[in-house]
Amino acid sequence: MSLKYAVLAALLEGEASGYELSKVFDVSLANFWASTPQQLYRELERLAQDGLIEARVVRQERRPDKRMFTLTEAGREDLSTFAAAPTRRPTAIRDELLIKIQAMDGADPGATRALVEERAAWARGKLARYRRVRERLLDGRSEEEYLREADRVGPYLTLMGGIGFEEENLRWCERVLAVLKQRAPLG
Repeated sequence: MSLKYAVLAALLEGEASGYELSKVFDVSLANFWASTPQQLYRELERLAQDGLIEARVVRQERRPDKRMFTLTEAGREDLSTFAAAPTRRPTAIRDELLIKIQAMDGADPGATRALVEERAAWARGKLARYRRVRERLLDGRSEEEYLREADRVGPYLTLMGGIGFEEENLRWCERVLAVLKQRAPLG
């Protein structure tokens, strides 16, 4: 998958500026697709050149003008084609921390513990953000009501995937820390 389809999917929510889209990536799409603002702005330019999105300039007083982006019909069709196509294969884990854990024997156990604690803290932070987004989406409704009544359920379902991923990440970190603690007398 490319950033292209993540941007097109984000614009299903409606018109947005590049800044607003970068915030969407930080909150809503971060559970499955990461992007830097520089990557995002380059992709917006490509999508506009390809006719998949349109940009309009909004004049602002005391601030630079901003560009607002919307999906074109061609963008919607391309996104629909992408959404219906079979996936190539599931994503494989590529995680630098796992390489470090693989090579940890003989390394400083305190340094390894610190790396895992940092990852656990990161997972807790992401879980807290994702849970706030979940509560905002539900807006007092039960999950069943939301899934039955909401115009779009895709953002909720991907959010649940992100929550599950971070919950498992946290479980793994806690297990690694428990093993390291048990092995402490050996090191």
